[in-house]
Amino acid sequence: QVHLVESGGGLVQTGGSLRLSCAISGLTLSTYGTAWFRQAPGKEREFVGITWSGSAVIYADTVKGRFTISRDNAKNTVYLQMNSLKPEDTAVYYCGVYRVGSYTYSSAYEYWGQGTQVTVSS
Repeated sequence: QVHLVESGGGLVQTGGSLRLSCAISGLTLSTYGTAWFRQAPGKEREFVGITWSGSAVIYADTVKGRFTISRDNAKNTVYLQMNSLKPEDTAVYYCGVYRVGSYTYSSAYEYWGQGTQVTVSS
């Protein structure tokens, strides 16, 4: 059975940094694309970025240059380093394992974690 567990969220001031982790069990991370999404209250789940099995990474324009996604295949873990945080980055952050379809849509993902809350104060 596949499980994803996000951690590392919290409260941070504008301009601060956080590093989220997504620990995955039940599959071999090196063969899957894994993405980060976020969901603010009253809004749809929004694509943040994805790391592909070949190590290519794609980011949403809203986070490009501020966020960095990396993976440690030996630990079956994906990371999201968030710098220069803004209040509009406040959301619950989720990691998901890609299955099929357009990677910017949450429907393309087969497995999800429970999410971790990130709150950026102004």
